[in-house]
Amino acid sequence: MSDAATRVFAILGHPVRHSLSPRMHNEAFHHLGLNAIYVAFDVTAEEFSTALNGAAALGFGGLNITIPHKQAAFHLLERRDSSAELTGAVNTICFGEDGPKGYNTDMPGFLAALEEAFGAGPRDRKVFLLGAGGAGRAVAFACATAGASMLTICDIDTSRARHLAREVGEKTGHPAVLSVQPQEKNTAVREADLVVNATPVGMHKDDVSPIESQLFREQQWVYDVIYVKPVTPFMQAAAAAGALTANGLGMLLHQGAEAFRLWTGREPPIPIMRRALEAAVYGNDGAETSG
Repeated sequence: MSDAATRVFAILGHPVRHSLSPRMHNEAFHHLGLNAIYVAFDVTAEEFSTALNGAAALGFGGLNITIPHKQAAFHLLERRDSSAELTGAVNTICFGEDGPKGYNTDMPGFLAALEEAFGAGPRDRKVFLLGAGGAGRAVAFACATAGASMLTICDIDTSRARHLAREVGEKTGHPAVLSVQPQEKNTAVREADLVVNATPVGMHKDDVSPIESQLFREQQWVYDVIYVKPVTPFMQAAAAAGALTANGLGMLLHQGAEAFRLWTGREPPIPIMRRALEAAVYGNDGAETSG
C-alpha cells in the first residue's frame, strides 16, 4: 500500500497500454521491500515537455521514456550520459540534486539479451538490421560499438536508414556501416550472422514476416525486438529455415534491470522481473522463444 513516503516511478509514451514495465518493476519493488510504485502515463508529443517538468517538480524517483519521445527527451535534458550522447536518444531519466539526467539503457539491454539468447554478442559478426527508428538506433550503436564486423541497415524510409548508417559510422569510427534499400536487402540478409527486426511489423494480428523465410539460413541468429508475442511472424519464418530465434523480452528485461540499478542503487532481482514478464506474455507455462 502506498503512503506519503512512496517513491513514484513511471513510463511516459504514446501509446503505453501495452507496456509490461509496470508489472516488471512493481514486482521488483515488492520483492525487495521498497516503498515504491511504477505507473504508466500516456503522454502525447505536445504534452511531453510539460509532463517531464511535472515529474521533476513532483519529486518522481525516475522515468522510463518510450515511443515516440526518446529523441525529444534527449534534446530537453541538459545532462546526459555517454550512451545517450552516442545514440541521441534517452529511455531512462534519474532525478538527482543536480537535476534530471538522461541515459540510454537500450544499448546494454540489447547486448545482454543477445548474450542470454545466443551465448555471445555481435563481435566479429555481420549484422543485418531492419528498422532505423528508436529501437533500431540503439541496436545499431550497440552492434557497432560491440565489434560487429559489418552492419547493414535497411528501412522502408530509405533516407532514415542512410542517415543512421552515416551517423553510426561517424560517431563510432566503424569502417563498415552501410544502408541498403528494401529491394536490395536479400544478399545482406543471407550473408548476415545476426538478423534483427527493429520494426513494429509483427505486433498486429494479420502481420506477416518482413523478411521471407527463404532468405534465412540454418544456425543464423535472428532477434525480434517485439516482446508482446512469444513468437512473431518474423521468428516463425526464420525458425522454418533452421535459424535460432529470440523475441524482445530479454531486451526489455535487461534495459529495465539497468534502469532499476540507476534509480535505486540496488541490484535488480532479475529472476523475479523475468517471471513477471513471462507470465504476462506466455501465461503460466513459461514457454521459451529461442530455438
